[in-house]
Amino acid sequence: GLEAWVPFYKSTLDKDNQPLASVYSKTLKKGYTSQVAENLYIQDSYRNKILEEIASSKLGKQTYKYSDFTFIILKEFLQNQFNYPLDIVAEQNFFKPLGMSSTLYNPLRKFDMSKIPPTEIDNYFRHTVVQGYVHDMEAAMEGGVGGHAGLFSNAIDLAKMMQMYLQNGNYGNRSYISEKTINDFNKCYFCKNGNRRGIGFDKPQLAGQQGPTCNCVSEHSFGHTGFTGTMAWADPETEIVYIFLSNRTFPTATVNGLSKQDIREKIQKVIHDAIMD
Repeated sequence: GLEAWVPFYKSTLDKDNQPLASVYSKTLKKGYTSQVAENLYIQDSYRNKILEEIASSKLGKQTYKYSDFTFIILKEFLQNQFNYPLDIVAEQNFFKPLGMSSTLYNPLRKFDMSKIPPTEIDNYFRHTVVQGYVHDMEAAMEGGVGGHAGLFSNAIDLAKMMQMYLQNGNYGNRSYISEKTINDFNKCYFCKNGNRRGIGFDKPQLAGQQGPTCNCVSEHSFGHTGFTGTMAWADPETEIVYIFLSNRTFPTATVNGLSKQDIREKIQKVIHDAIMD
């Protein structure tokens, strides 16, 4: 029953859609350390307002809806459990030991901007070309580190992560996630109710429905597609890992050419048929 998404950023803009001086600072200073974009920092305490708004949001019908809210809240849980920020938790427990050297939040702290494709010409919030900063507005308001958005990566790193999932949570003689957790998250609990998704993973579309895959993968396959034009998919039956990365939101996110033309799905089928035939 949770809402899918709320444009939290809109309440931080003035009548001309410019960032409010009471919420943002153009320089890094005490109380304004969360960077939203170049030369734009949000009030650190604003995070609490977002959580309060989620907590007070009205529940809708008890039907399935993809929502960012649960993962925004999950970040708080993880940080309380580990007593470290989420980006450090992810780096120390997954990215570094997996050898995912190009996977991180806030990549401009490590990489030159020229190595990072732009995601949108933002003329409604940050009023700049979004490049090297997270595209998602709420995650940007969290200083680029969201439970639902903010990660930057490349195809090689994502293939390592998906291979770890394929190997029941094991990679390089190390166990990252239990086999039970992998199976629990990859199960389609409500297929009979017309909901294809697992707990943590997206799943292939059900018969007669539209969905994220080429209709050539097994029902045991799993993955995720991203708003900015990404896809990572793995199939335990064929052991094929498929990674697709693009910046389809550039220069504008309003038209989703990838979905309209089934580009990711067509490429997935070409790869599947070439390997399996």
